[in-house]
Amino acid sequence: MRRLLTTLTVTVTALAASAATAVGPAAGPAAAASCTGYVALTFDDGPNSGNTTTLLNTLRSAGARATLFNIGQNAAANPSLVQAERAAGMWVQNHSYTHPHMTSLSQSQMSSELSRTQSAIQNAGGGTPTLFRPPYGETNATLQAAASALGLRTVTWDVDSQDWNGASTSAIVQAASRLQNGQIMLMHDQYATTIAAIPQIVSSLAARGLCPGMISASTGRAVAPDGTTVTTGTTTTTRSTSQQPTTTRTTTTSGGGGAGTCTASYTVASQWPGGFVANVNVSAGGSAINGWRVTLVLPGGASIASLWNGIASGNSGTVTVTNQSYNGRLGAGQSASFGFQGTGTGAGASVTCTAT
Repeated sequence: MRRLLTTLTVTVTALAASAATAVGPAAGPAAAASCTGYVALTFDDGPNSGNTTTLLNTLRSAGARATLFNIGQNAAANPSLVQAERAAGMWVQNHSYTHPHMTSLSQSQMSSELSRTQSAIQNAGGGTPTLFRPPYGETNATLQAAASALGLRTVTWDVDSQDWNGASTSAIVQAASRLQNGQIMLMHDQYATTIAAIPQIVSSLAARGLCPGMISASTGRAVAPDGTTVTTGTTTTTRSTSQQPTTTRTTTTSGGGGAGTCTASYTVASQWPGGFVANVNVSAGGSAINGWRVTLVLPGGASIASLWNGIASGNSGTVTVTNQSYNGRLGAGQSASFGFQGTGTGAGASVTCTAT
């Protein structure tokens, strides 16, 4: 049975001296890294009395900040740990109150799960969350609307560490090696194997010019701790994450007839018998674009049941998705995203982006 998911976004940077006293001195290999891009290392399900302090100490020793997706009832039961997370320079975010299958709840129950978590984190001194990580990556349009009503952006992940599935430390480190600029990795608060992987992950990222960063509440992608975006060009890449059977990723760059270029990346956030949730991230190239159009080719037998943050033409086979009025215009290097819940299997889909 799949264990609870927990996520934390780690940012390689020197932490403030005042925070250093909370969980120990900051060490430095990552802090001195030259960052040509940022990724988000996220940890779900905290805070936990038996493990969170060790997690914070390990992050501090690696010179890393993090964004923690806390379960509301855990935050309410451990307010001192929420305060320690904040004091250590981490970003504390919303992961529901009881970690249910949110899409099986009524709209009022969804809102209660989210609002109670907001209150629990705020009352514990963790600040006001701006991001929501749905348990198990399961979401739909109703849940998206409930989160948006509370000022929360829903974010999932691009790379799953599989720590919840018993992955070894070496396998978790290997999973992190697939991260690219702007992407998000799923990990959890409660596993010793995950904590042991953190120093190696941070070191390996630094060797590639990547630093752990925060998740932007406006784009849902990893950016620098100060919220700025690093543009890495419009290189076209295509790769399959065969070690991650629930995730297929394809990135294609397409010209827009003088309107600039954009890239689209497709990720299966969650897969279960007969259904899945997928996310598509759209990024502008080296110049601004006024809008985007994504051609999504779904695998045979798959169809879209509900879609958010985009306008779809069709629901199976080759589907065209265009931007909404609020997420079409992107500056150079900026990103937007849309997601959908589908029937069938999500693995094997492909996407092509055209700037409009």
